[in-house]
Amino acid sequence: MNRKFALLFASMLLPFFAAAQDATSEKYVGTSKEALPYPQIINVSARTPISLDGWWKVIPDQYESGYYNYRLVPFATKQTYFADLSFSKDRTRLVEYDFDMADSLMVPGDWNTQKEKFYYYEGTIWYRKKFDYSPKQGRRVFLYFGGANYETIVGVNGRKIGKHTGGFTPFNFEITGIVKDGENSVIAKVDNRRRPEGVPTINTDWWNYGGITRNVYIIETPETFIRDYAVQLKKGTDNVISGWVQLDGGQPAQDIVIEIADLRRKHKVRTDENGFATFEFKAAPELWSPENPRLYEVSVSCETDSIKDSIGFRTVEVSGAKILINGKETYLKGVSIHEEKPFSPSGRACGEQDAELILGWAKEMGCNFVRLAHYPHNEAMVRTAERMGIMVWSEIPVYWTIHWTDPGTYSNARNQLEEMITRDKNRANVIIWSVANETPRNPERLDFLKRLISRAKEMDGTRLVAAAMEKTYLDKTTVTVNDELIPYSDVVSFNEYLGWYDGMPDKCRTVKWTFDFEKPVIITEFGAGAKSGLHGDRNERFTEEHQAWLYEEQIKMFSTIPGLSGTTPWILKDFRSPKRPLRGIQDDFNRKGLVSSEGQKKAAFHVMQSWYGSMDD
Repeated sequence: MNRKFALLFASMLLPFFAAAQDATSEKYVGTSKEALPYPQIINVSARTPISLDGWWKVIPDQYESGYYNYRLVPFATKQTYFADLSFSKDRTRLVEYDFDMADSLMVPGDWNTQKEKFYYYEGTIWYRKKFDYSPKQGRRVFLYFGGANYETIVGVNGRKIGKHTGGFTPFNFEITGIVKDGENSVIAKVDNRRRPEGVPTINTDWWNYGGITRNVYIIETPETFIRDYAVQLKKGTDNVISGWVQLDGGQPAQDIVIEIADLRRKHKVRTDENGFATFEFKAAPELWSPENPRLYEVSVSCETDSIKDSIGFRTVEVSGAKILINGKETYLKGVSIHEEKPFSPSGRACGEQDAELILGWAKEMGCNFVRLAHYPHNEAMVRTAERMGIMVWSEIPVYWTIHWTDPGTYSNARNQLEEMITRDKNRANVIIWSVANETPRNPERLDFLKRLISRAKEMDGTRLVAAAMEKTYLDKTTVTVNDELIPYSDVVSFNEYLGWYDGMPDKCRTVKWTFDFEKPVIITEFGAGAKSGLHGDRNERFTEEHQAWLYEEQIKMFSTIPGLSGTTPWILKDFRSPKRPLRGIQDDFNRKGLVSSEGQKKAAFHVMQSWYGSMDD
């Protein structure tokens, strides 16, 4: 059995184990072709990475003349901007670009809000960063991107090394043997153009921020290292810890030690010829919960490497129409969040400081749960929420209408799902993986989403899997959700917008809800727009009074909804959207936030705060 087949076979049998790629460095390093990203290295911050964040030189290239000739045929690498030539250093040569003479942008960060001229820009911008480095004998070197939107092609020292598609998940390439002693150059061609066959597709209700929007690191590892691991409670138990370890390198068969000092547990296992091993041992951890977000230091070691992580242990399951966390019925007091900075000038959020401010508002409102919409948010957001005791719904951008019958579109969506689960599978606070939002009902879409749900459950059988669906009227006053996807989803989760897109707020008093499935119900979106500080009669749209009235009517209606187990109003904070041009009110912002783009809490924030607080009485 060859290595690739063996790993793929294991992925069908074991929770979390992603479809494996050939891990030999030959396939990924030094190739002139656009290689796939190297299999994701997890928990990179624990490896003392070398940061490449900061100012990068940039060249906008709307016509992609740095990549294609005038016949739209790709240049040889030495003729592209990856060659990093300099007009200023040799003016006898015909060179029509020069990074040394170019403008600069901060990384991580989007280009739209850093430079006014890039506000509406969609297309290619080339990034270049020079850095000094000294390769170490016996150490492998990787270039890691936390995320870049949307298609990223990367080169190092004049060599094109790989390509990644998807704007919100991490990727890395091995650059051992390419980095040199002294000055090095990394160049990234980042293209955020929307594509009909893309995931997401052309039409979205959020801003298409372009650029290298998350951290960039150099990661050093031993020649054989711990690339990936899963550590959690075995499904159906609260006293058995199980998981697996994946090594990468030329010494795949090694002894592994998993140690949790606070539990006085040290377990040994040996990897096979593919560098893979599973483990299972008894333990009695204090369970992670919103009230007590207990994390343990877990050490995973092999003969050539070791890594530490902070990991919590908890159970999540459904029983009839109830969601059980650690066996206890739990109402998900939530709110939806977009990945935008807490204050103006807005832009893509990134890092612990942004996460603490945003999640601090959610905690102040009384939340124990957040829906991170409509794509995987940065790792700092998930880890910060875990430390703060906030449960998470994590989602991929299968949004509205995409190309359901295109194999390439499905492969893209599946890859983003796998990268999301790979990165965050050890986070105790992630309780729901979501595969879609507001997608139209048809047989092709059903098949597409069923396959994604199946893949999520193959990789991780311990969490719930869902999608944000839509309501349906059975008659003028009877509302249900009868999506064909419900039998495959662990919860009935849907967006409803009664009182905003569907009548006025008092319409909430007239409807009756019914469901044919006994499953937990989560309302993943409801709400109304309001500009902070705009006041008037409650019937007047976009006033704080109107928004607060809608929330009051929604809360009264919730008591009539059978099986309601969670709510995530749309949305915590105003966010940018090109679909919202109303001058003086929206100004390119979706104003459904309970907090304004400037950080002011609207009246509806306090309505939700009071309601969530009453649940604790």
